[in-house]
Amino acid sequence: MIRNYLKTAFRSLMKNKGFTFINVFGLALGLAVCMLIVFYVFDELSYDHYNTKIDRIYRVGNDVKFNGNVVSTAVAPAPLAATLKSTFPEVEQTVRFMLTGSFHVRKGNQDIEEDRVAYCDPTLFDVFTLPMIQGSPATALAEPRSIVITVSTAKKYFNNTNVVGKTLLLNSGDTYKINGVIRDIPKQSHFHFDFFISLATLSESKDVSWLSSNFQTYILLKKGADPKNIERGFPQLVKTYVGSQLQSIVHLSYDDFLKSGNYLRFIMTPLKDIHLKSDRTNEMGVNGNILYVYIFSAVAIFILLIACVNFMNLSTARSSNRAREVGVRKVLGSPRKYLIAQFLSESIMVTFVATLLAVFGARSLLPLFNQMSGKELVVTPHLLTWLVPALLVLVLVIGCLAGSYPALFLSAFQPVDVLKGKLATGFKGGRLRSFLVVFQFSISIFLIIGTLVIYNQLKYIQDKDLGYNRDHMLTVKNVWALGMQAKLFKQEIKQLPGVYNATLTGDTPTSGNSNSSSLFKSPTLDASSGLLVQQWQVDENYINTMGMKIIAGRDFSNKLSTDSTAVIINESAVRLLGFSKPINELLYRPQDDYGKKVKIYHVIGVVKDFNFKSLRDNIEPMVLKNEDNNGALTIHISSNNIPALLSQVENKWKSFSPNQQFNYSFMDQQFDATYRSEQRMGKIFVSFTTLTIIIACLGLFGLAAYAAEQRTKEIGIRKILGADVSTIVGMLSKDFMKLVLIAIVLASPLAWWAMQKLFLQSFAYKQNMQWWVIALAAFMALFIAFITISYQSIKAAMSNPVKSLKSE
Repeated sequence: MIRNYLKTAFRSLMKNKGFTFINVFGLALGLAVCMLIVFYVFDELSYDHYNTKIDRIYRVGNDVKFNGNVVSTAVAPAPLAATLKSTFPEVEQTVRFMLTGSFHVRKGNQDIEEDRVAYCDPTLFDVFTLPMIQGSPATALAEPRSIVITVSTAKKYFNNTNVVGKTLLLNSGDTYKINGVIRDIPKQSHFHFDFFISLATLSESKDVSWLSSNFQTYILLKKGADPKNIERGFPQLVKTYVGSQLQSIVHLSYDDFLKSGNYLRFIMTPLKDIHLKSDRTNEMGVNGNILYVYIFSAVAIFILLIACVNFMNLSTARSSNRAREVGVRKVLGSPRKYLIAQFLSESIMVTFVATLLAVFGARSLLPLFNQMSGKELVVTPHLLTWLVPALLVLVLVIGCLAGSYPALFLSAFQPVDVLKGKLATGFKGGRLRSFLVVFQFSISIFLIIGTLVIYNQLKYIQDKDLGYNRDHMLTVKNVWALGMQAKLFKQEIKQLPGVYNATLTGDTPTSGNSNSSSLFKSPTLDASSGLLVQQWQVDENYINTMGMKIIAGRDFSNKLSTDSTAVIINESAVRLLGFSKPINELLYRPQDDYGKKVKIYHVIGVVKDFNFKSLRDNIEPMVLKNEDNNGALTIHISSNNIPALLSQVENKWKSFSPNQQFNYSFMDQQFDATYRSEQRMGKIFVSFTTLTIIIACLGLFGLAAYAAEQRTKEIGIRKILGADVSTIVGMLSKDFMKLVLIAIVLASPLAWWAMQKLFLQSFAYKQNMQWWVIALAAFMALFIAFITISYQSIKAAMSNPVKSLKSE
């Protein structure tokens, strides 16, 4: 019996090859895209899950509000970790990380730059699951100048992993002993380090200041411990330890500090939430965004729904043509259950074939998708353990849903009515089909509007005046390696033809640096006169090289010795400090934890606000100090023959430091990297929207063909009575165009609200949605629908009426 069902189903599908192809191809395309998105979402949700204790690990950061300015960081004070362990019995272990930038590691005669380096406590291996293949986890980082490296690093520098006891030379002078080798950290981790150095090496590890935060601090809770108990204890801990130091500096009790609207809070973030739900200053890597996971999950559902709707639409549309077949079968004694089984078997067969094609399609498209998304997705056995059963369930569900209408509806007909032709056929009256067409085009229009909004915002980001020049700005990194010769290197670079200017500093608008600390208007460091500001160290060429604008006062000058204590502040700092005439105003900065040593700065200029963070954030108050910072050299170069000029800069570098690696970047590339996730999302969104439209148009194409087929004789009669091609095309198109117009009316306000609330709201600086976005989306939907329909309509309108009427 089952064999007979399959044979009959196969013959029926081959009889209508065009509709079968549209059904299979549309459903396969939708399922393939859906699987790619599932791979992406699965990868994003799997971050840090390699840690066996993930549910008990939390990171402690802090939120600070001081006189109106709020800073949220992923770092905490040095003594916090030990205090948490001694204060709260729920804490089993703690570990701290400190990042100090890149290192140069000696290999032969070459110094190789390594930026995946972290100092950390020896308890690292008690908290995180980092399997060690050489050495002892308990003692590997116990001593100063000890280091643990990954397998790939050991092979890179020694060509094998048996390296415990050997040494590495860092920064051309510091020797570190290798005490352990661990497996490479999985890609699904919120931090990726190849070198772990003992934190005991740094004197800062013993710092007792509670007002300086430089350490990423993680705690491991005991089994069954409630993290809320620790959070409830934070306010008292802050009052006890932070309050005393705060009072010694700003002469204000912690209670009065809170009453003034200020606060300092420690915040616990679960390890499993860091990658997708944390966007704080001083993160240890580039995190994802849970919003994108939600958006892509919704897109996957939308695409799958559209593909299924197409399948159901075409199945129900063609089912009425088989009414006579049903009548004959019933007259010959076929029970209703056999008819239901026949229709369902056909539907499930098509779904199964489409699913097989989708699997191969998704596998073929995976490299392209990886390139677009910046991922390295692979199909793992773990993924297949739930994907294969899920696909089998999907085949049954989709097959049964799509086949349920013809199976249940047609099998219920009375054979006498069917054979007498009393069953109404045709496109008109198909309310279910009309609803499904409106539904799928509503989704398509929603995605078109979303794509236009994303593109518009990305263009706004690229075109916005950020307050500095990022074009033709070459940054030579790690100039600190030149030591005392850094300034001489800068002067020689400035003499090169094609170099307009150069500035020696690691603090640039695209570097991602963050250095928040307090400045006061009062020499007594009164709390009401203080402000949290970004403080950057720059030289006298910084403003000019960066193309920034001085709107009051003057720039730094190396000819004035008093400029060693001079500062330039931005407009935001002027507003928050309340200066009416900022030039020559004095600012005070505490030099110790007790407020006994104070450094005095005088304001010599005001620079126009510039965006030194993402456009998601408002511009913070900024203070530029005329102090040495040899982190990098940024060079404003001519656009003529950049490769030749770059080669000259490299030659200069090698003349100063032949063993040091020459490492550079361009500021516009660094700027683009800030919005790389948005750019990737935009590309993926465009691709998915295009595929969604293709799938929707496949269904519309099939329905148009069906509608034209049902009205063949009507078209023939109209042509004989004098109707021209345009009239017939309009007649066949208007029913579909009405449905598309309804979809536009339904989808437009929903898309407007969703993009405003879910996407644009995350940007402090954004391009407001314009009316033309909706108008363009509507035009595109109507145009695409008309082009899809018109082929079948024109084909039907130009057919010979004799052929359609000769049977009458």
